[in-house]
Amino acid sequence: MAKKKNVNEMSFLNHLEDLRWLLVRSSAAIIFMAFVTYFFSGFIFDDIIFGPTDPNFITYRFFCELAQAIGVTGDICVKELPFIIQNTSMEGQINTFIWTCITAGFILAFPYILYELWRFISPALYEKEKKNALGFIVISSLLFFLGVIFGYFIIVPLSINFVATFSVSSIVKNEFNLDSYIGMIKTSVIAAGLFFELPVIIFFLTKLGLVGPNFLRKYRKYAIVILLIIAAIVTPPDVVSQITVAIPMLLIYEASIWISVFVENKKKKDEQYS
Repeated sequence: MAKKKNVNEMSFLNHLEDLRWLLVRSSAAIIFMAFVTYFFSGFIFDDIIFGPTDPNFITYRFFCELAQAIGVTGDICVKELPFIIQNTSMEGQINTFIWTCITAGFILAFPYILYELWRFISPALYEKEKKNALGFIVISSLLFFLGVIFGYFIIVPLSINFVATFSVSSIVKNEFNLDSYIGMIKTSVIAAGLFFELPVIIFFLTKLGLVGPNFLRKYRKYAIVILLIIAAIVTPPDVVSQITVAIPMLLIYEASIWISVFVENKKKKDEQYS
């Protein structure tokens, strides 16, 4: 078995120096990609960010057609979204523009950030594990982008539809602040993207011996309850929407258990032949 590089050869200050440069290069990549998104800001704001404010948005049409196909009763089809988005501070639109570009830059630069992270942890890995760098970056990036897509096309429209149509009284009109609206989108998209990284996180935690399949199975029922609560919070109070959000999240958790099983079995085999 190939031996690990002796990470103890590096002092604590050297590790901090490597971490500092990881953060510097990652930040530079985010800023560069944020600058690139500046040239597409019209498309990003008009078609992407404010896309879910249109009742003809693809997600609303999909759920309407799905509900009609399976014969679900109730007013699921979105006919209007009775709210407006307003800016209430002098520098509000400028700050929103800058931070939206930075958020988009982070999403686009995520594969490079993963590459930098791999370079940082690779000295503690076996030689054969270092060869899996490309697979780690590709799989982790795909999972993150899938989560971003899930957050944007599922969580965001359902959340907007719910808050736009909910009212304590007909007297109260929904006039959402620009920061609040953009913040909800950024939080939903980034959180979903990072949640979809759960299998990768479980992979490394299992390799380190911090968690195992038995631990994940033991707390599965609690995880299911938490995920169902999250699905109920971010979706309208109808079964179709809640199931649509909950199922992918539950599948991600189940996939994490099987990945943990695979890693643990592989560790046992390596110990037998070592």
